Amino acid sequence: MTTEEEPVTSEQMYRIEDNAHSIFGMKKVLMMENAGHGLADFIVSEKGPTFAGKKIISFCGTGNNGGDAMVASRHLSSLGGIEVTLVILGDIKNIKTEETMINWGVIQKMKSIKILTGPNVVELVRRKVSELDIIIDGIFGTGIKGKIREPFSSAIDLINNSNTYVVSVDIPSGLDPNDGSFHEKCVRADATVTFHRIKKGLTINKEYVGKLHLEKIGIPIESEQGVV
Repeated sequence: MTTEEEPVTSEQMYRIEDNAHSIFGMKKVLMMENAGHGLADFIVSEKGPTFAGKKIISFCGTGNNGGDAMVASRHLSSLGGIEVTLVILGDIKNIKTEETMINWGVIQKMKSIKILTGPNVVELVRRKVSELDIIIDGIFGTGIKGKIREPFSSAIDLINNSNTYVVSVDIPSGLDPNDGSFHEKCVRADATVTFHRIKKGLTINKEYVGKLHLEKIGIPIESEQGVV
């Protein structure tokens, strides 16, 4: 395995992204755009050739994982003839980063994407799951810590109990990005699209990861200097 192929820890990936942003001027909102677009392209390549009439739901947390899913949802909705629903888990006021807030602002103005949110959002979605073609898991990313609370816990159960094709963003929600363990529960994905470098945890518990696809998002390779 070459250096370029070696998996990284979540801490290494944060440092690589920070280097790309602060040293090379590649803004994190651009990384998010490239990640979400790549995710959408992967879904189309896996579930194409035609998307007409398909129903897609994106489960979005309030971190960058949710932001990536928002971008992917926007690109998928632009194909036309698709029913795209965005499910916001947690309080919008808790959106953590500028890049996710920017993309949330775009989504709010789009009539082509239905938004579901609020304290009973999982119950609202439960009625729709049997009709879905694709679920995008953008609940948690590599920064997951501590106990999985509601509504996130029920959302993971709902996803795992569905018979729908599930794509996880960067890492299945609940999976530790460094050692592949999970303490309570974890999304069981059919495919996982990870970005720039494979995370170490994705090489373990592969039954939860599904098909693993590495998507390059334009981060300068020089950003890795001193990190890996």
